Amino acid sequence: MKIPDRLIPLLEMGLVQEVVRPLMAGKEAAVYIVWAEDRYCVAKVYKEAINRSFRQKASYTEGRVVRNSRDQRAIAKGSKFGREQAEAAWQTAEVDNLYKLGAAGVRVPKPFVFSEGVLLMELVLDPYDQPAPRLCDCSFTEEQAYNTHAFVMRQVVLMLCAGIVHGDLSEYNVLLSKDGPVIIDLPQAVDAAQNRNAKSILLRDVNAISAFLGRHCPGLAESQFGPEIWSLYERAQLFPDSHLTGRFRGSTRQADVRGVRREIDAAAREAQMRRR
Repeated sequence: MKIPDRLIPLLEMGLVQEVVRPLMAGKEAAVYIVWAEDRYCVAKVYKEAINRSFRQKASYTEGRVVRNSRDQRAIAKGSKFGREQAEAAWQTAEVDNLYKLGAAGVRVPKPFVFSEGVLLMELVLDPYDQPAPRLCDCSFTEEQAYNTHAFVMRQVVLMLCAGIVHGDLSEYNVLLSKDGPVIIDLPQAVDAAQNRNAKSILLRDVNAISAFLGRHCPGLAESQFGPEIWSLYERAQLFPDSHLTGRFRGSTRQADVRGVRREIDAAAREAQMRRR
């Protein structure tokens, strides 16, 4: 097994004692099982931007705050330094989100160390103390699919209550551990209040999970949990224990287009009078 270049500095520093084996590879990173601090951990080795396949990055980074104003200006200009800082911010976003969501009660892996483009974190295990499988690698009875879906929807609610939308939630980014589902892969998570795409991203996340588990539990694929959750959020009525039904009926009232036009015209006339 060839050890990735980014893991070598951690081995030299003693943060990692042994690279055991590859676990999986994704759009953003390659994941390895390592021995560190007297336990098995996961080392998530982020790919360089040129080697990633994740698309539409700008729609995910909108609204993210870069702590240093100099870095923010460099990122906006697109200079070499700015691109380096944007890449660093993209990677550290997952660490920040893991800590924030863990504190909010969301089931995510516990992070340990982030260094040299590598994130060391908890190895999530199944009931047999083996690496937990993804939902896409599991089979479900109708009851199991229903309960798993309900659990994941509760995690979506907890995330949104913490102001975060996952951004790439699917059967590939949820592990089925001995204690239930665990949400993984969060570098592309978006700020629900600051990102204009947050609603559409959340609806897509929820639809992906509902469609997958709906193959095993009829009815889930046609449920309306996404619109229901977002509607509660918009009305400031979404709480960690909010009751969800999966049913949602949007407003059937037609927009008062003429009224809006009258308001615009009145505002324009008032502005013109002020100029005079």
